Amino acid sequence: MPTRLVIISGRSGSGKSTALNVLEDSGYYCIDNLPVGLLPALVERAKNKQQENDYLAVCIDARNHTDEIDAFTRIMQSLPADVQTQIIYMDASSPVLIKRFSETRRKHPLSNNQISLREAIRKEKQLLAPIAAIADLQINTNQMNVHSLRDMIRKRVCGHLHDGSMSILFTSFGFKSGIPVDADMVYDVRCLPNPYWDLNLRKKSGQDGEVKAFLQQQDDVVKMLADIRSYLEYWLPRFNAGNRSYVTIAIGCTGGMHRSVFIAEQLKDYFSRLYPSVLIDHRDLHDH
Repeated sequence: MPTRLVIISGRSGSGKSTALNVLEDSGYYCIDNLPVGLLPALVERAKNKQQENDYLAVCIDARNHTDEIDAFTRIMQSLPADVQTQIIYMDASSPVLIKRFSETRRKHPLSNNQISLREAIRKEKQLLAPIAAIADLQINTNQMNVHSLRDMIRKRVCGHLHDGSMSILFTSFGFKSGIPVDADMVYDVRCLPNPYWDLNLRKKSGQDGEVKAFLQQQDDVVKMLADIRSYLEYWLPRFNAGNRSYVTIAIGCTGGMHRSVFIAEQLKDYFSRLYPSVLIDHRDLHDH
Protein backbone atom coordinates (compact mmCIF):
# COMPACT_ATOMS: atom_id res chain seq x y z
CA MET A 1 0.00 0.00 0.00
CA PRO A 2 1.48 3.40 -0.95
CA THR A 3 2.24 5.93 1.76
CA ARG A 4 -0.28 8.75 1.89
CA LEU A 5 0.64 12.08 3.43
CA VAL A 6 -1.86 14.82 4.21
CA ILE A 7 -0.44 18.18 5.24
CA ILE A 8 -2.71 20.57 7.12
CA SER A 9 -1.63 24.19 7.31
CA GLY A 10 -3.18 27.62 7.68
CA ARG A 11 -3.50 30.52 10.05
CA SER A 12 -4.09 29.98 13.75
CA GLY A 13 -7.78 29.85 14.59
CA SER A 14 -8.82 28.55 11.16
CA GLY A 15 -9.62 25.02 12.39
CA LYS A 16 -6.40 23.06 11.80
CA SER A 17 -6.64 21.16 15.09
CA THR A 18 -10.21 20.14 14.32
CA ALA A 19 -9.17 18.86 10.89
CA LEU A 20 -6.24 16.92 12.33
CA ASN A 21 -8.51 15.33 14.96
CA VAL A 22 -10.88 14.15 12.24
CA LEU A 23 -8.02 12.57 10.32
CA GLU A 24 -6.78 10.86 13.49
CA ASP A 25 -10.25 9.46 14.11
CA SER A 26 -10.24 8.16 10.52
CA GLY A 27 -7.09 6.13 11.07
CA TYR A 28 -4.28 8.52 10.19
CA TYR A 29 -1.09 8.74 12.23
CA CYS A 30 -1.11 12.44 13.12
CA ILE A 31 1.63 14.84 14.23
CA ASP A 32 0.94 18.43 15.23
CA ASN A 33 3.47 21.21 14.57
CA LEU A 34 6.00 19.06 12.75
CA PRO A 35 9.11 20.98 11.63
CA VAL A 36 9.08 21.09 7.83
CA GLY A 37 12.61 19.75 7.66
CA LEU A 38 11.53 16.48 9.27
CA LEU A 39 9.02 15.58 6.53
CA PRO A 40 11.50 13.50 4.47
CA ALA A 41 12.55 11.48 7.53
CA LEU A 42 8.91 10.82 8.48
CA VAL A 43 8.09 9.62 4.97
CA GLU A 44 11.22 7.45 4.82
CA ARG A 45 10.30 5.86 8.13
CA ALA A 46 6.83 5.01 6.81
CA LYS A 47 8.17 3.60 3.54
CA ASN A 48 10.60 1.39 5.45
CA LYS A 49 7.63 0.16 7.52
CA GLN A 50 9.16 1.43 10.73
CA GLN A 51 5.93 3.39 10.95
CA GLU A 52 2.99 1.00 11.24
CA ASN A 53 0.43 3.30 9.59
CA ASP A 54 0.64 4.10 5.86
CA TYR A 55 -1.69 7.07 6.34
CA LEU A 56 0.13 10.10 7.72
CA ALA A 57 -1.18 13.57 8.54
CA VAL A 58 0.89 16.46 9.83
CA CYS A 59 0.07 20.00 10.81
CA ILE A 60 2.59 22.64 9.76
CA ASP A 61 2.09 26.15 11.06
CA ALA A 62 3.90 29.43 11.61
CA ARG A 63 5.76 28.09 14.64
CA ASN A 64 8.20 26.63 12.11
CA HIS A 65 11.28 28.69 11.40
CA THR A 66 10.88 31.08 8.47
CA ASP A 67 13.71 29.48 6.49
CA GLU A 68 12.04 26.05 6.77
CA ILE A 69 8.72 27.37 5.49
CA ASP A 70 10.52 29.12 2.64
CA ALA A 71 12.02 25.74 1.72
CA PHE A 72 8.63 23.98 1.82
CA THR A 73 8.23 23.64 -1.96
CA ARG A 74 11.74 22.26 -2.36
CA ILE A 75 11.22 19.77 0.47
CA MET A 76 7.92 18.57 -1.00
CA GLN A 77 9.59 18.05 -4.38
CA SER A 78 12.28 15.95 -2.71
CA LEU A 79 9.78 13.39 -1.41
CA PRO A 80 9.63 10.05 -3.28
CA ALA A 81 7.38 10.15 -6.34
CA ASP A 82 5.29 7.20 -5.14
CA VAL A 83 4.15 9.04 -1.99
CA GLN A 84 0.62 10.37 -2.41
CA THR A 85 0.59 13.86 -0.94
CA GLN A 86 -2.27 16.29 -0.35
CA ILE A 87 -1.83 19.81 1.00
CA ILE A 88 -4.84 21.38 2.73
CA TYR A 89 -4.62 25.09 3.54
CA MET A 90 -7.21 26.44 5.97
CA ASP A 91 -7.97 30.09 6.53
CA ALA A 92 -10.57 32.63 7.56
CA SER A 93 -10.78 36.39 7.25
CA SER A 94 -8.76 38.45 9.71
CA PRO A 95 -11.86 39.88 11.48
CA VAL A 96 -13.20 36.33 11.99
CA LEU A 97 -9.85 35.13 13.37
CA ILE A 98 -9.65 38.10 15.74
CA LYS A 99 -13.18 37.36 16.94
CA ARG A 100 -12.33 33.69 17.57
CA PHE A 101 -9.23 34.55 19.57
CA SER A 102 -11.18 37.12 21.56
CA GLU A 103 -13.89 34.60 22.38
CA THR A 104 -11.50 31.83 23.43
CA ARG A 105 -8.97 34.21 25.03
CA ARG A 106 -6.16 32.09 23.62
CA LYS A 107 -2.80 33.63 22.86
CA HIS A 108 -1.75 33.78 19.23
CA PRO A 109 1.58 31.94 18.75
CA LEU A 110 3.17 34.97 17.08
CA SER A 111 1.84 37.69 19.41
CA ASN A 112 3.86 39.14 22.27
CA ASN A 113 4.36 42.40 24.12
CA GLN A 114 5.55 44.06 20.93
CA ILE A 115 3.23 42.39 18.38
CA SER A 116 -0.54 42.85 18.64
CA LEU A 117 -3.04 40.14 17.75
CA ARG A 118 -4.01 41.92 14.53
CA GLU A 119 -0.38 42.28 13.47
CA ALA A 120 0.38 38.64 14.38
CA ILE A 121 -2.49 37.43 12.19
CA ARG A 122 -1.25 39.57 9.29
CA LYS A 123 2.34 38.37 9.74
CA GLU A 124 1.23 34.75 9.90
CA LYS A 125 -0.41 35.03 6.48
CA GLN A 126 2.85 36.29 4.99
CA LEU A 127 4.87 33.50 6.61
CA LEU A 128 2.58 30.74 5.34
CA ALA A 129 2.27 32.12 1.79
CA PRO A 130 4.65 29.49 0.29
CA ILE A 131 2.41 26.71 1.59
CA ALA A 132 -0.84 28.40 0.54
CA ALA A 133 0.55 28.90 -2.97
CA ILE A 134 0.83 25.17 -3.70
CA ALA A 135 -2.12 23.85 -1.66
CA ASP A 136 -4.31 21.25 -3.36
CA LEU A 137 -7.35 22.45 -1.45
CA GLN A 138 -8.04 25.75 0.30
CA ILE A 139 -10.85 25.80 2.85
CA ASN A 140 -12.32 29.06 4.10
CA THR A 141 -13.92 28.46 7.50
CA ASN A 142 -15.53 31.89 7.92
CA GLN A 143 -19.05 30.50 8.00
CA MET A 144 -18.32 27.06 9.44
CA ASN A 145 -18.87 25.80 12.94
CA VAL A 146 -16.89 22.87 14.31
CA HIS A 147 -19.53 20.36 13.22
CA SER A 148 -19.73 21.53 9.59
CA LEU A 149 -15.93 21.65 9.39
CA ARG A 150 -15.62 18.09 10.68
CA ASP A 151 -18.20 16.95 8.14
CA MET A 152 -16.37 18.64 5.28
CA ILE A 153 -13.01 17.11 6.25
CA ARG A 154 -14.56 13.64 6.50
CA LYS A 155 -16.16 13.93 3.08
CA ARG A 156 -13.52 15.86 1.14
CA VAL A 157 -10.30 14.55 2.63
CA CYS A 158 -10.87 11.18 4.29
CA GLY A 159 -13.32 9.72 1.79
CA HIS A 160 -11.55 10.26 -1.53
CA LEU A 161 -8.11 9.30 -0.21
CA HIS A 162 -9.32 5.85 0.71
CA ASP A 163 -11.25 5.06 -2.46
CA GLY A 164 -8.96 6.90 -4.89
CA SER A 165 -11.74 8.93 -6.51
CA MET A 166 -11.88 12.63 -7.20
CA SER A 167 -14.06 14.63 -4.82
CA ILE A 168 -16.44 17.06 -6.57
CA LEU A 169 -18.10 19.86 -4.62
CA PHE A 170 -20.93 21.95 -6.05
CA THR A 171 -21.37 25.12 -4.03
CA SER A 172 -23.97 27.82 -4.47
CA PHE A 173 -23.22 31.37 -3.39
CA GLY A 174 -24.33 34.98 -3.65
CA PHE A 175 -22.08 37.43 -5.48
CA LYS A 176 -23.02 40.09 -2.94
CA SER A 177 -20.95 38.13 -0.38
CA GLY A 178 -18.02 37.44 -2.69
CA ILE A 179 -16.80 34.50 -4.76
CA PRO A 180 -15.72 31.36 -2.81
CA VAL A 181 -11.94 31.44 -2.48
CA ASP A 182 -11.56 27.70 -3.12
CA ALA A 183 -13.55 27.65 -6.37
CA ASP A 184 -11.89 25.97 -9.37
CA MET A 185 -14.71 26.98 -11.71
CA VAL A 186 -17.28 29.75 -11.30
CA TYR A 187 -20.55 29.96 -13.21
CA ASP A 188 -22.53 33.20 -13.09
CA VAL A 189 -26.28 32.56 -13.35
CA ARG A 190 -27.45 36.09 -12.53
CA CYS A 191 -28.68 36.45 -16.12
CA LEU A 192 -31.44 33.90 -15.51
CA PRO A 193 -35.02 34.83 -14.57
CA ASN A 194 -35.11 35.61 -10.85
CA PRO A 195 -37.83 34.09 -8.61
CA TYR A 196 -37.08 36.88 -6.12
CA TRP A 197 -39.37 39.23 -8.05
CA ASP A 198 -42.34 36.93 -7.49
CA LEU A 199 -43.58 37.85 -4.02
CA ASN A 200 -44.95 34.35 -3.52
CA LEU A 201 -41.46 32.88 -4.09
CA ARG A 202 -39.25 35.54 -2.52
CA LYS A 203 -38.88 33.88 0.88
CA LYS A 204 -38.52 30.38 -0.54
CA SER A 205 -35.28 28.85 -1.87
CA GLY A 206 -34.07 26.85 -4.82
CA GLN A 207 -34.74 23.72 -2.77
CA ASP A 208 -38.48 24.40 -2.58
CA GLY A 209 -40.88 22.83 -5.06
CA GLU A 210 -42.50 26.10 -6.14
CA VAL A 211 -39.16 27.69 -7.01
CA LYS A 212 -38.03 24.54 -8.82
CA ALA A 213 -41.21 24.51 -10.88
CA PHE A 214 -40.77 28.20 -11.78
CA LEU A 215 -37.16 27.73 -12.92
CA GLN A 216 -37.79 24.47 -14.78
CA GLN A 217 -40.29 26.32 -16.97
CA GLN A 218 -37.71 28.93 -18.08
CA ASP A 219 -36.01 28.17 -21.40
CA ASP A 220 -32.84 30.02 -20.44
CA VAL A 221 -32.55 28.01 -17.22
CA VAL A 222 -32.90 24.74 -19.13
CA LYS A 223 -30.30 25.91 -21.67
CA MET A 224 -27.85 27.14 -18.99
CA LEU A 225 -28.12 23.87 -17.08
CA ALA A 226 -27.58 21.82 -20.24
CA ASP A 227 -24.52 23.88 -21.24
CA ILE A 228 -22.86 23.59 -17.83
CA ARG A 229 -23.59 19.90 -17.67
CA SER A 230 -22.17 19.34 -21.16
CA TYR A 231 -18.96 21.23 -20.30
CA LEU A 232 -18.46 19.25 -17.09
CA GLU A 233 -19.24 15.93 -18.75
CA TYR A 234 -16.33 16.52 -21.10
CA TRP A 235 -13.79 18.08 -18.72
CA LEU A 236 -14.31 16.36 -15.36
CA PRO A 237 -12.94 13.03 -16.64
CA ARG A 238 -9.82 14.90 -17.77
CA PHE A 239 -9.39 16.49 -14.35
CA ASN A 240 -9.79 13.04 -12.83
CA ALA A 241 -7.26 11.53 -15.23
CA GLY A 242 -4.80 14.25 -14.24
CA ASN A 243 -4.83 12.99 -10.64
CA ARG A 244 -6.85 15.90 -9.32
CA SER A 245 -8.15 15.10 -5.86
CA TYR A 246 -10.63 17.96 -5.52
CA VAL A 247 -12.72 20.07 -7.86
CA THR A 248 -14.92 22.84 -6.50
CA ILE A 249 -17.56 24.16 -8.88
CA ALA A 250 -19.23 27.36 -7.72
CA ILE A 251 -22.61 28.55 -9.00
CA GLY A 252 -23.42 32.16 -8.19
CA CYS A 253 -26.51 34.34 -8.34
CA THR A 254 -27.21 37.64 -6.61
CA GLY A 255 -28.11 36.44 -3.13
CA GLY A 256 -27.32 32.74 -3.21
CA MET A 257 -30.88 31.70 -2.44
CA HIS A 258 -32.81 30.80 -5.59
CA ARG A 259 -31.12 30.31 -8.97
CA SER A 260 -27.67 29.21 -7.81
CA VAL A 261 -29.16 26.78 -5.27
CA PHE A 262 -31.41 25.22 -7.92
CA ILE A 263 -28.64 24.84 -10.52
CA ALA A 264 -26.19 23.42 -7.94
CA GLU A 265 -28.77 20.88 -6.75
CA GLN A 266 -29.53 19.78 -10.31
CA LEU A 267 -25.85 19.34 -11.13
CA LYS A 268 -25.19 17.45 -7.91
CA ASP A 269 -28.06 15.03 -8.60
CA TYR A 270 -26.85 14.41 -12.16
CA PHE A 271 -23.15 13.91 -11.47
CA SER A 272 -23.81 11.78 -8.37
CA ARG A 273 -24.78 9.08 -10.84
CA LEU A 274 -21.38 9.32 -12.53
CA TYR A 275 -18.94 9.87 -9.64
CA PRO A 276 -18.79 8.27 -6.18
CA SER A 277 -17.84 11.41 -4.23
CA VAL A 278 -20.11 14.35 -5.10
CA LEU A 279 -20.96 16.89 -2.41
CA ILE A 280 -23.04 20.02 -2.19
CA ASP A 281 -22.80 23.14 -0.08
CA HIS A 282 -25.07 26.20 -0.07
CA ARG A 283 -22.77 28.84 1.36
CA ASP A 284 -25.21 31.72 1.71
CA LEU A 285 -28.58 29.97 1.85
CA HIS A 286 -29.00 30.07 5.62
CA ASP A 287 -28.06 33.76 5.85
CA HIS A 288 -31.49 34.77 4.58
